[in-house]
Amino acid sequence: MDGFNLRYLTLALALSTGLDTALAATSNEFVDKAAAGGIAEIEASRLALEKSQAADVKAFANMMISDHSKANDELAAIAKKNAIDVPNSTTLVKQAKEKILDLRDESFDAAYANNQVKAHEQAIELFKKQADTVTDDKTPGAMELKGFAQDMLPGLEKHLEMAKKLQAAHPM
Repeated sequence: MDGFNLRYLTLALALSTGLDTALAATSNEFVDKAAAGGIAEIEASRLALEKSQAADVKAFANMMISDHSKANDELAAIAKKNAIDVPNSTTLVKQAKEKILDLRDESFDAAYANNQVKAHEQAIELFKKQADTVTDDKTPGAMELKGFAQDMLPGLEKHLEMAKKLQAAHPM
């Protein structure tokens, strides 16, 4: 695997597994981290649809796939308009599906719920930092990305609340 794809796999796994990551300092870093996190959310949720038998887990996973796909599309459009590179997800999708939440079936629902709480806490921190960027930032797309982050925060906070309920319903 080349260094480019390894970088995004690492970002996606870090965002989806609760590892600490540095917050975005530039528009490019925000796009990289937000896109990688979104891809990891989608792939973890696709895995949940395959592995889980619980209706609430499957419903949450379907919502994650839908919401994060829409957000990724919107982010990609903003990035393209402002000549900001968006991570290529081909290898990332395959690798994320193989590695994210590689767990025994009996603990999958609890692990997925815990993963979703951690991932959304980190996403909220990343998006709050971007939403609070100074308005005199002249980086291409900075103002649009700030608006995007502000628009996405309520949904991410809702996802976190729902993930916490899922976590309570599926303890380890």
